[in-house]
Amino acid sequence: KMTSSDKYSVLLPTYNERENLPLIIWLLVKYFGDSGYDFEIIVIDDGSPDGTLQVAEQLQKIYGEDRILLRPRAKKLGLGTAYIHGIQHATGNFVIIMDADLSHHPKFIPRFIEKQKEGGYDLVSGTRYRGDGGVYGWDLRRKLISRGANFLTQVLLRPGASDLTGSFRLYKKEVLERLVERCVSKGYVFQMEMIVRARQLGYSVGEVPISFVDRVYGESKLGGNEIVSFVKGLLTLFATT
Repeated sequence: KMTSSDKYSVLLPTYNERENLPLIIWLLVKYFGDSGYDFEIIVIDDGSPDGTLQVAEQLQKIYGEDRILLRPRAKKLGLGTAYIHGIQHATGNFVIIMDADLSHHPKFIPRFIEKQKEGGYDLVSGTRYRGDGGVYGWDLRRKLISRGANFLTQVLLRPGASDLTGSFRLYKKEVLERLVERCVSKGYVFQMEMIVRARQLGYSVGEVPISFVDRVYGESKLGGNEIVSFVKGLLTLFATT
Protein backbone atom coordinates (compact mmCIF):
# COMPACT_ATOMS: atom_id res chain seq x y z
CA LYS A 1 0.00 0.00 0.00
CA MET A 2 1.34 3.38 -0.98
CA THR A 3 0.95 5.71 1.97
CA SER A 4 2.13 9.27 1.53
CA SER A 5 3.34 9.32 5.14
CA ASP A 6 6.30 7.00 4.48
CA LYS A 7 9.63 8.77 4.41
CA TYR A 8 13.03 7.30 3.61
CA SER A 9 16.20 8.55 5.26
CA VAL A 10 19.37 7.59 3.40
CA LEU A 11 22.45 7.40 5.63
CA LEU A 12 25.62 8.09 3.66
CA PRO A 13 28.76 7.73 5.76
CA THR A 14 31.64 9.34 3.86
CA TYR A 15 35.39 9.40 4.15
CA ASN A 16 37.31 10.90 1.21
CA GLU A 17 34.46 10.61 -1.30
CA ARG A 18 34.57 14.03 -2.91
CA GLU A 19 34.69 12.65 -6.47
CA ASN A 20 31.77 10.31 -5.86
CA LEU A 21 29.45 12.43 -3.75
CA PRO A 22 28.01 14.71 -6.49
CA LEU A 23 27.18 11.70 -8.63
CA ILE A 24 25.71 9.50 -5.90
CA ILE A 25 23.54 12.34 -4.63
CA TRP A 26 22.39 13.24 -8.13
CA LEU A 27 21.42 9.60 -8.70
CA LEU A 28 19.60 9.38 -5.37
CA VAL A 29 17.62 12.53 -6.09
CA LYS A 30 16.83 11.25 -9.57
CA TYR A 31 15.57 7.80 -8.55
CA PHE A 32 13.61 9.07 -5.58
CA GLY A 33 12.16 11.84 -7.74
CA ASP A 34 11.16 9.42 -10.49
CA SER A 35 9.47 7.01 -8.09
CA GLY A 36 7.78 9.71 -6.04
CA TYR A 37 8.84 8.59 -2.56
CA ASP A 38 9.58 11.15 0.14
CA PHE A 39 13.24 11.16 1.17
CA GLU A 40 16.19 12.86 2.82
CA ILE A 41 19.91 12.17 2.50
CA ILE A 42 22.03 12.39 5.63
CA VAL A 43 25.72 12.82 4.87
CA ILE A 44 27.87 11.72 7.81
CA ASP A 45 31.38 12.80 6.98
CA ASP A 46 34.14 11.65 9.32
CA GLY A 47 36.51 14.58 8.94
CA SER A 48 37.63 13.73 5.38
CA PRO A 49 40.87 15.57 4.57
CA ASP A 50 39.99 15.70 0.86
CA GLY A 51 37.21 18.28 1.22
CA THR A 52 34.22 15.92 0.99
CA LEU A 53 32.29 18.11 3.43
CA GLN A 54 32.82 21.26 1.33
CA VAL A 55 31.46 19.40 -1.69
CA ALA A 56 28.48 18.26 0.42
CA GLU A 57 27.82 21.89 1.39
CA GLN A 58 27.68 22.86 -2.29
CA LEU A 59 25.29 20.00 -2.98
CA GLN A 60 23.10 21.10 -0.11
CA LYS A 61 22.81 24.54 -1.75
CA ILE A 62 21.73 22.89 -5.00
CA TYR A 63 19.20 20.39 -3.65
CA GLY A 64 18.03 22.14 -0.49
CA GLU A 65 18.49 21.65 3.24
CA ASP A 66 15.32 19.60 3.55
CA ARG A 67 16.79 16.99 1.18
CA ILE A 68 20.49 17.03 2.10
CA LEU A 69 21.35 17.04 5.78
CA LEU A 70 24.97 17.38 6.83
CA ARG A 71 25.84 15.74 10.11
CA PRO A 72 29.65 15.63 10.13
CA ARG A 73 31.94 14.31 12.87
CA ALA A 74 35.40 15.53 13.71
CA LYS A 75 37.33 12.36 12.95
CA LYS A 76 37.12 8.82 11.62
CA LEU A 77 34.96 6.93 14.10
CA GLY A 78 33.78 3.98 12.06
CA LEU A 79 30.65 2.66 10.43
CA GLY A 80 28.65 1.38 13.39
CA THR A 81 28.82 4.69 15.20
CA ALA A 82 28.08 6.54 11.96
CA TYR A 83 24.75 4.72 11.77
CA ILE A 84 23.95 5.46 15.41
CA HIS A 85 24.79 9.10 14.76
CA GLY A 86 22.76 9.14 11.54
CA ILE A 87 19.65 7.51 13.01
CA GLN A 88 19.48 10.22 15.67
CA HIS A 89 19.04 12.78 12.91
CA ALA A 90 16.76 10.76 10.65
CA THR A 91 13.17 11.99 10.34
CA GLY A 92 12.01 9.11 8.11
CA ASN A 93 10.23 6.00 9.38
CA PHE A 94 12.50 3.95 7.09
CA VAL A 95 16.27 4.12 6.88
CA ILE A 96 18.41 3.13 3.91
CA ILE A 97 22.08 2.43 4.43
CA MET A 98 24.49 2.31 1.52
CA ASP A 99 28.05 3.15 0.51
CA ALA A 100 28.80 6.54 -0.99
CA ASP A 101 31.47 5.15 -3.33
CA LEU A 102 29.13 4.23 -6.22
CA SER A 103 29.41 0.51 -5.56
CA HIS A 104 25.70 0.62 -4.69
CA HIS A 105 23.48 1.99 -7.43
CA PRO A 106 20.49 4.05 -6.25
CA LYS A 107 18.37 2.56 -9.05
CA PHE A 108 17.81 -0.44 -6.78
CA ILE A 109 16.21 1.62 -4.01
CA PRO A 110 12.69 1.68 -5.51
CA ARG A 111 12.94 -2.14 -5.73
CA PHE A 112 13.90 -2.30 -2.05
CA ILE A 113 10.89 -0.16 -1.20
CA GLU A 114 8.51 -2.24 -3.32
CA LYS A 115 9.85 -5.44 -1.78
CA GLN A 116 9.40 -4.04 1.73
CA LYS A 117 5.81 -3.03 0.99
CA GLU A 118 5.08 -6.39 -0.62
CA GLY A 119 5.99 -8.43 2.45
CA GLY A 120 5.92 -5.85 5.23
CA TYR A 121 9.55 -6.79 5.90
CA ASP A 122 11.45 -5.40 8.87
CA LEU A 123 14.51 -5.14 6.66
CA VAL A 124 15.35 -5.65 3.02
CA SER A 125 18.89 -6.55 2.04
CA GLY A 126 20.53 -6.21 -1.34
CA THR A 127 22.15 -9.48 -2.37
CA ARG A 128 24.92 -10.08 -4.90
CA TYR A 129 24.35 -13.83 -4.75
CA ARG A 130 20.78 -14.31 -5.97
CA GLY A 131 18.85 -13.87 -9.17
CA ASP A 132 20.53 -11.41 -11.49
CA GLY A 133 22.74 -10.00 -8.74
CA GLY A 134 26.47 -9.93 -9.26
CA VAL A 135 29.81 -8.30 -8.65
CA TYR A 136 31.61 -6.24 -11.29
CA GLY A 137 35.16 -4.95 -11.30
CA TRP A 138 36.41 -7.21 -8.52
CA ASP A 139 39.57 -9.20 -8.96
CA LEU A 140 39.48 -12.91 -8.19
CA ARG A 141 41.00 -12.44 -4.74
CA ARG A 142 38.25 -10.07 -3.67
CA LYS A 143 35.58 -12.34 -5.09
CA LEU A 144 37.00 -15.37 -3.28
CA ILE A 145 37.21 -13.47 0.00
CA SER A 146 33.64 -12.24 -0.32
CA ARG A 147 32.27 -15.65 -1.30
CA GLY A 148 34.38 -17.33 1.35
CA ALA A 149 33.24 -14.92 4.03
CA ASN A 150 29.64 -15.56 3.11
CA PHE A 151 30.10 -19.32 2.97
CA LEU A 152 31.79 -19.40 6.39
CA THR A 153 28.99 -17.37 7.83
CA GLN A 154 26.26 -19.49 6.29
CA VAL A 155 27.83 -22.62 7.75
CA LEU A 156 28.44 -21.21 11.22
CA LEU A 157 25.41 -19.01 11.78
CA ARG A 158 22.65 -20.17 9.42
CA PRO A 159 21.28 -16.65 9.11
CA GLY A 160 18.65 -17.24 6.44
CA ALA A 161 19.90 -14.53 4.09
CA SER A 162 22.20 -14.97 1.14
CA ASP A 163 24.38 -11.86 1.34
CA LEU A 164 25.59 -10.94 4.78
CA THR A 165 28.53 -8.68 4.24
CA GLY A 166 26.65 -6.38 1.90
CA SER A 167 25.90 -2.93 3.21
CA PHE A 168 23.04 -1.90 0.96
CA ARG A 169 19.87 -2.24 3.01
CA LEU A 170 16.50 -0.80 3.92
CA TYR A 171 15.36 -0.95 7.54
CA LYS A 172 12.30 0.07 9.46
CA LYS A 173 13.78 2.82 11.58
CA GLU A 174 12.87 1.33 14.96
CA VAL A 175 14.27 -2.04 13.86
CA LEU A 176 17.58 -0.47 12.87
CA GLU A 177 17.73 1.36 16.21
CA ARG A 178 17.20 -1.85 18.12
CA LEU A 179 19.79 -3.74 16.08
CA VAL A 180 22.47 -1.07 16.27
CA GLU A 181 22.07 -0.96 20.06
CA ARG A 182 22.81 -4.67 20.19
CA CYS A 183 25.72 -4.80 17.78
CA VAL A 184 29.20 -4.92 19.21
CA SER A 185 31.43 -5.55 16.20
CA LYS A 186 33.19 -2.98 14.08
CA GLY A 187 34.12 -2.78 10.42
CA TYR A 188 33.36 -5.50 7.96
CA VAL A 189 31.68 -7.85 10.44
CA PHE A 190 29.19 -5.21 11.54
CA GLN A 191 26.88 -5.71 8.53
CA MET A 192 26.78 -9.41 9.15
CA GLU A 193 26.09 -9.10 12.82
CA MET A 194 23.11 -6.91 11.96
CA ILE A 195 21.51 -9.73 9.95
CA VAL A 196 22.35 -12.38 12.53
CA ARG A 197 20.83 -10.30 15.35
CA ALA A 198 17.80 -9.59 13.17
CA ARG A 199 17.18 -13.32 12.85
CA GLN A 200 17.63 -13.80 16.60
CA LEU A 201 15.05 -11.13 17.32
CA GLY A 202 12.63 -12.68 14.85
CA TYR A 203 12.67 -9.85 12.34
CA SER A 204 11.65 -10.64 8.77
CA VAL A 205 14.25 -10.20 6.05
CA GLY A 206 13.49 -9.65 2.36
CA GLU A 207 16.13 -9.80 -0.37
CA VAL A 208 16.57 -7.91 -3.63
CA PRO A 209 19.23 -8.94 -6.19
CA ILE A 210 21.67 -6.10 -6.84
CA SER A 211 24.70 -5.69 -9.01
CA PHE A 212 27.65 -4.42 -7.04
CA VAL A 213 30.34 -2.38 -8.75
CA ASP A 214 33.76 -2.02 -7.20
CA ARG A 215 34.95 1.41 -6.15
CA VAL A 216 35.32 3.77 -9.08
CA TYR A 217 37.79 6.10 -7.38
CA GLY A 218 40.06 5.67 -4.43
CA GLU A 219 41.54 2.65 -2.77
CA SER A 220 39.57 -0.44 -1.90
CA LYS A 221 38.92 -0.48 1.82
CA LEU A 222 39.34 -4.23 2.26
CA GLY A 223 42.87 -5.18 3.29
CA GLY A 224 44.45 -8.30 4.77
CA ASN A 225 43.98 -7.08 8.35
CA GLU A 226 40.27 -6.52 7.64
CA ILE A 227 39.96 -10.16 6.62
CA VAL A 228 41.66 -11.37 9.79
CA SER A 229 39.40 -9.18 11.92
CA PHE A 230 36.40 -10.42 9.93
CA VAL A 231 37.15 -14.06 10.72
CA LYS A 232 37.84 -13.22 14.38
CA GLY A 233 34.59 -11.29 14.60
CA LEU A 234 32.73 -14.13 12.96
CA LEU A 235 34.05 -16.66 15.46
CA THR A 236 33.18 -14.35 18.35
CA LEU A 237 29.67 -14.04 16.98
CA PHE A 238 29.44 -17.79 16.61
CA ALA A 239 30.51 -18.22 20.21
CA THR A 240 28.02 -15.68 21.54
CA THR A 241 24.85 -16.38 19.53
